[in-house]
Amino acid sequence: MFYLIVVLVTIIDQGFKLWVRMNMDVGESIVIWNHILSFTHYQNSGAAGSTFQGYGRYFVIPAVVFIGYILYSRRKGNLKGGLVEVGTAFFVGGALGNAIDRILFGKVTDFIDFHMGHGILNIADQAINIGVVSLLLDALISAVRSRRRASV
Repeated sequence: MFYLIVVLVTIIDQGFKLWVRMNMDVGESIVIWNHILSFTHYQNSGAAGSTFQGYGRYFVIPAVVFIGYILYSRRKGNLKGGLVEVGTAFFVGGALGNAIDRILFGKVTDFIDFHMGHGILNIADQAINIGVVSLLLDALISAVRSRRRASV
């Protein structure tokens, strides 16, 4: 399941980014849903929130280290449970998708614009968000179960 999610996230992310790069000019927007969601082509040469512009390639190093750590931890059996499996897979798929952009282009193609003032994202960013939520949910469930065991 882990590797399937990683591969699917990476393929979907790269497919959408390729479509955006081939069909939209930078800065161009296409309304998807009633001015709530648009595709807006943006090239981010930095990190999240457009910080550290021009240093995007440097973020490949922590992505590779993180992916390596997750793969090592999985092999050692340290990452157990459905939500942990799913969460780390989404996280790795997202990190890989953005790392590919940084290696090939020196910047990340973003296009998902929710018009909420939180910036423009891509599928990889959304996968990372899903991964974080899954891991937090697993931690919360584990804490609740520990409290129940302690009170019995």
